[in-house]
Amino acid sequence: MEKTESTYHIPVLLHESIEGMHLQPGGTYVDVTFGGGGHSREILRNMDSKSRLFSFDQDADAERNIINDKRFTFVRSNFRYLHNFLRYYGVEGVDAILADLGVSSHHFDDSERGFSFRFDGKLDMRMNKRAGITAADIVNTYEEEKLADLFYLYGELKNSRKLAATLVKARAQKPVETIGEFIEIVKPLYGREREKKELAKVFQALRIEVNQEMEALKEMLYAATEALKPGGRLVVITYHSLEDRMVKNIMKTGNIEGKAKQDFFGNVETPFKLINNKVIIPSEDEIQRNPRSRSAKLRIAEKKK
Repeated sequence: MEKTESTYHIPVLLHESIEGMHLQPGGTYVDVTFGGGGHSREILRNMDSKSRLFSFDQDADAERNIINDKRFTFVRSNFRYLHNFLRYYGVEGVDAILADLGVSSHHFDDSERGFSFRFDGKLDMRMNKRAGITAADIVNTYEEEKLADLFYLYGELKNSRKLAATLVKARAQKPVETIGEFIEIVKPLYGREREKKELAKVFQALRIEVNQEMEALKEMLYAATEALKPGGRLVVITYHSLEDRMVKNIMKTGNIEGKAKQDFFGNVETPFKLINNKVIIPSEDEIQRNPRSRSAKLRIAEKKK
């Protein structure tokens, strides 16, 4: 079982995040990003016999990692439906919610999923292979302006307009269906020294759009705020500035826009108090062992009593 976990995904900031959940006897906990089950296993190791853990994942591949433990419930769903499923299971409130927003190493290393520019394969990128549009659908059907917007917003790419124009011109000759074809078209836009970094941003933008990641994160963060009991912890690991901004905003102001509401005395009204004012990042040792943890940031907040 351990082999499955390590090959599927190495859990990032494992001990710091579990410690941040502040597990208590008889608690109810949620891991909204089950993946390889690394964080969930550690939660179960630190839980008592009367505690419960619900773990969410929409990816069929994640089901191979399901843990045989009577305290554990696997929910095959996108975490945006957190509220619906907690209600379905009769859960009134939870004591901690953990989210590791990174894409599993498994996805990057599986050429058939189309998440990485290191392999050729179909331009897919769907977390849930049963539903939704693929990255190829986006590249071949979105209007030029819409393509430029998504590369600018989700990839923070300065040449988003040129990139969109290049793709529209190429697809007029022949639909873009594989990663190899896609890279062939966009590679000339980037110098050799920045090629990998820029391509990673291009792929990130497409992946976010395909899986509606920003919308899903927004819904999950509001549902989590509601689901947590007073004193409950929200523990989130982010990997890029867009999602980190949303998490930081909800923890500081109670909304993802970061609009601070103040009371009569000028104090910011927020449902949370920050546990770590300074963001927690992986140690040099962890980065050495798992280079994909390099951009990880951990934020922890507690719902006010």
